Amino acid sequence: MCHDPASRPPAPPRTGEVGDRGLTVLTAADGTEVSAAWALPADVAAAPAGVVVLPDIRGLHPYYVALTERFAEAGVPAVALDYFGRTAGTAGSGTRDAGFDWQTHVPQTTPEGVDADLTAAVAELRRRTRPDLPVVTVGFCFGGSHSWRQSGGDLDVAACVGFYGRPAMVGDAAARASRPTLMVIAGADAATPVEDQLALAETMRAAGADVETAVYDGAPHSFFDRAAPEWEEACQDAWRRILALVDGLGAGARS
Repeated sequence: MCHDPASRPPAPPRTGEVGDRGLTVLTAADGTEVSAAWALPADVAAAPAGVVVLPDIRGLHPYYVALTERFAEAGVPAVALDYFGRTAGTAGSGTRDAGFDWQTHVPQTTPEGVDADLTAAVAELRRRTRPDLPVVTVGFCFGGSHSWRQSGGDLDVAACVGFYGRPAMVGDAAARASRPTLMVIAGADAATPVEDQLALAETMRAAGADVETAVYDGAPHSFFDRAAPEWEEACQDAWRRILALVDGLGAGARS
């Protein structure tokens, strides 16, 4: 399972001051209102890149609000979005609680809807920072699949990170992959075989993408969430890899 109502994200390996944070409602190009959370580091001007967080099946659960703040602590501005505005409306309290009926709404999502919401989140992130900010998608499970899919998509993102996604959801986009991609793989993932995820990486590499795979032997699906206390070393390594990718994009933009 992807969800634990009490789960919170592990701390990043570097910590600074959070400048500002909040909940908001975005408007996608098709007019859909999208619940979102955002957080900024104290020194926004020094941010190398920004992150749009693509949640798991829970949508904008408080875990992902907290994760935007973790990114801000690490010096990275972040926006997390909700997928369910088209079928469930915006989250009444700003976030989806443990009683949200995701089983009804997840099957009604579409790649086109996710992309529209992601586009709105990228625009919001740049509005709060700077227009030329490189943006990385960081997704988990359902969101991890959609993040990997962006490597072969048309949206204005610079790189893609996905935790324990499903290769089948990436679909034909894998054969068009071109953006740097980090695949964070749980070695004991009961939801998706490791071999399937590694095969996806090879397909994306053959298409031209620079794909890094990080396999954590024995780690369960959702180890960065519900099992984080037991997998602290793996979580810290995943953090380091994400931040290295983000920092590298900033260095490239300055060169």
